[in-house]
Amino acid sequence: MNKLPVWVFFNFRSPYCYLISKNLFTLCDDFDIEFVWRPLGGWTGRSPPERAKHKLPIARQDVARWCKRMNIPMNPPPITTDPTQVAAASFYAEQEGKLKEYIIETMKLEWSEGVDIGQTDAIETIAQLVGLDKTSLVAAADSADNLEKLNASAQDAEKMNVIGVPTLVIEDQIFWGNDRLDFVREELEARGVAKS
Repeated sequence: MNKLPVWVFFNFRSPYCYLISKNLFTLCDDFDIEFVWRPLGGWTGRSPPERAKHKLPIARQDVARWCKRMNIPMNPPPITTDPTQVAAASFYAEQEGKLKEYIIETMKLEWSEGVDIGQTDAIETIAQLVGLDKTSLVAAADSADNLEKLNASAQDAEKMNVIGVPTLVIEDQIFWGNDRLDFVREELEARGVAKS
C-alpha cells in the first residue's frame, strides 16, 4: 500500500515551526503517511519585513505562551538570522534519512539556545548533533541545486495556496499553523490511514 503524501511547508526562521517541530513526527508514528518535505528560505512563507516589525512583539508574546504550555524553552535567535542555508542543507539531511533529527536539533539550537543558524559554525554543530558529515552538510547549504529546490518549494507553496508556515497539505485540505495537528489527525483518521 502506498503511503498517503502529506506536504510539509516549513521555514526554520518561524517560531511557529519551532512549536510544531516538537510533535510533527508523531504523525509518522501513528499513520501510514510520508512527508513531502518543502522547506522555504529567506522570508518565504513568513510575514514580509515591514509587517514583521509590527507583528514581532505580539508573536513573541503568543509563542512565549505556547512554550510555557508545552514546557519548552524559548530564547529567540538574532533578528538577522537567515534560514536559507539550513533549509538548503535539510535536503541533504533528508537524503541521509536524518530529516527528523535535523529539524528537531536545528529548531532547538535556534529557538531554545538563541543561535544564529545561518552561520557555518552553527551548521557544523547541527551536523555533529545529528550525526551527519560536517563538510557534506556545509556544502549542501551552499549547493546551487539545493537552492534551486528551495525556489521550487516556494513555487509549490504558491500553487497550493500556502499562506504561511507551518502548513501541512493533504490533497485539497490545507492546515496552517502549529495548532492544527489535531485537525490533521482527524483528517488522516477519516482517510483510514491510521496504523493498526
